[in-house]
Amino acid sequence: MTWTVDAQLALSATEAVAAIQSGRLRAADYVATLLARAAALSSLNALTVLDLDGALAAAHRIDALPAEAKAQLPLAGLPIVVKDNINTAGLQTSAGTPALEGFVPATNAPSVQRLIDAGAIVLGKANMHELAFGITSTNLAAHAGPVRNPYDPGLIPGGSSGGTAAAIAARIAPAGLGTDTGGSTRIPAALTGTVGFRPSVGNGGAERRYHDPDAVVPISHTRDTVGPMARTVADIALLDGVITGDHALPTLALNGLRIGLPDPLWEGLERQVKDVARAALKRLDAAGVVFVPLPMSELEQLNGMVGGPIAIHEPREDVLAWLVANDAPVQSVADLAARIASPDVRAIYDGVLGDVLGAHYEAALNLWRPRLQRYMAATFSDARLDALLFPTTRLAAVPIDELNGSSTVSIDGAPSLDTMDAFLRNTDPASTAGIPGLSLAAGMTASGLPVGLELDGPLGEDRRLLAIGVAFEALLGVLPAPVL
Repeated sequence: MTWTVDAQLALSATEAVAAIQSGRLRAADYVATLLARAAALSSLNALTVLDLDGALAAAHRIDALPAEAKAQLPLAGLPIVVKDNINTAGLQTSAGTPALEGFVPATNAPSVQRLIDAGAIVLGKANMHELAFGITSTNLAAHAGPVRNPYDPGLIPGGSSGGTAAAIAARIAPAGLGTDTGGSTRIPAALTGTVGFRPSVGNGGAERRYHDPDAVVPISHTRDTVGPMARTVADIALLDGVITGDHALPTLALNGLRIGLPDPLWEGLERQVKDVARAALKRLDAAGVVFVPLPMSELEQLNGMVGGPIAIHEPREDVLAWLVANDAPVQSVADLAARIASPDVRAIYDGVLGDVLGAHYEAALNLWRPRLQRYMAATFSDARLDALLFPTTRLAAVPIDELNGSSTVSIDGAPSLDTMDAFLRNTDPASTAGIPGLSLAAGMTASGLPVGLELDGPLGEDRRLLAIGVAFEALLGVLPAPVL
């Protein structure tokens, strides 16, 4: 079979694997097509490193396998991109910051290794908001530069996993890995019309779904996790199943699903986002989804007592542990911070080094976070909910701020808000509570910008949440590719 370039670029991850496993598509041809696409779209700054020789060599190895062996690889020949803060042996892991530029870890992060063992091929490393401390992916380091949204290159793609999302949306890769501390897989998914997943973390023990100790340049061991990103929920389920070994995915009907609508997360939305989200609700309602309005009046207060103290206090020890464990070129957080290029990230690290929220950390971790977790668990159980649903972000993509990386935004002319706070409001509670969250496409604004809807589920119910996402996506559809 002869594949046109357009046909190859249109393949989802699941479709690409099936074509390669069956012998209908050569992995080397597919990888070559995507590498050419990456080169042609380099102005998006989606990638910091492109592994031309390594990716093609891996593809040829897949093509050389006997048909039976190839069919046994769940990700045979699947090209992926990996966020530049996730350890990759033989490829730079810089977290988008000058002090780590060119640093190559000795081993792959466990999540990356599981994908490679299943037949995936790493095309390259994805650009990101410097040190993952932001939601715009406007990286001002000279070796990285700002990531641009494929639907409008003058706008942000979201962050901090913006490079992964932009590469997937631009058809440079069908899938990849990001990381999520407060919304960093879900926010860029929403702003680029793709799908982003934050798996369960819980309290970090057996409840943690993905285990990548000292293998990701961190912010917070309490909140951080690797998460898959793709163009369909089925593709997310495929990668999640490989990483965890949990392949079972129930088939769910929309009719009768009980979905909670948290009032605080539906308030203060940009009009164009609200219009798209409400239109999606009407379609889901017509399909039999039962919507349950929820006051959740304590949500914002509880979350506010937890998120900041943990995210600002924990990097002092967590970043140091990664630097030491990986024999990084700098061995102190102060030396790392001294070379930060982006003003917004430098300001945050001033707070980290000064431990400005340290006095609130113990209460945030041991008092307020357990209260938030109990509150979320009770919300699901008392209302007999399958999931919560709300717009992933309050507003669509905004213009890139190439001076500061991130500053302020206004929603429909209202008083200005801090950009990071505005975009994090809806995604942050799931991160703080450690429950799973999934952002999928709701539709597009009249001006052609993607809007995302987020589904949050009970702790540990990741595969069921993905099944709900599959059912939602079957009705709402996926977005058309950007015109590039």
